[in-house]
Amino acid sequence: MATGSVLAFWAVALLLIAVPGADWAFTIGAGLRGGVVPAVAGLVTGYAAVTAIVAAGVGALVAGSPSALTGLTVVGGLYLVQHGATTFARPSALDVRTGAGTGWSTFLHGIGVSGLNPKGLLIFLALLPQFTDPCYAWPIPAQLAVLGLTFMTTCAAFYLCLGTLTRTVLDPRPAAARTVTRLSGAAMTAMGTWLLLDRLLP
Repeated sequence: MATGSVLAFWAVALLLIAVPGADWAFTIGAGLRGGVVPAVAGLVTGYAAVTAIVAAGVGALVAGSPSALTGLTVVGGLYLVQHGATTFARPSALDVRTGAGTGWSTFLHGIGVSGLNPKGLLIFLALLPQFTDPCYAWPIPAQLAVLGLTFMTTCAAFYLCLGTLTRTVLDPRPAAARTVTRLSGAAMTAMGTWLLLDRLLP
């Protein structure tokens, strides 16, 4: 695959990742409870699933079916609302000194945050094909896989830095950590609510 296409996609992907969203809110919350690595691993695994769906051509079918897209949006929105509300209501349960909420539960939450986000699927559907070349020797699914891997690698590096920085700065400040945790929960709840309203209201 042409190096120029991969680098161009990487630049666009970095800009998208750098914009605060549900992934940011989740990573910050995970950073405050000491679960940065499983959180980022979960996010990347979710994006790997989205990449596989798009590369297999299933994503286009979902995007072309209003009922399927609505169902996916509702599931993703409800998941963000539930996880965000729980995070907001119980910030003390996320104290980094307790180690609560780390490991498999954080990993699975990460998969849910990225893998159930219909906006992420639509971004992949709209973005990845623009950087493929049907005349190139590699088949389109292979090119999509390379672009997806580029996105996942960039995502992993960025969110590992964000989560680690969050923990380093806020670990000595429990009150500030609880406030930021509540804000991250509120952000996830707001994003989930927006997804639901955007899809269900005329």
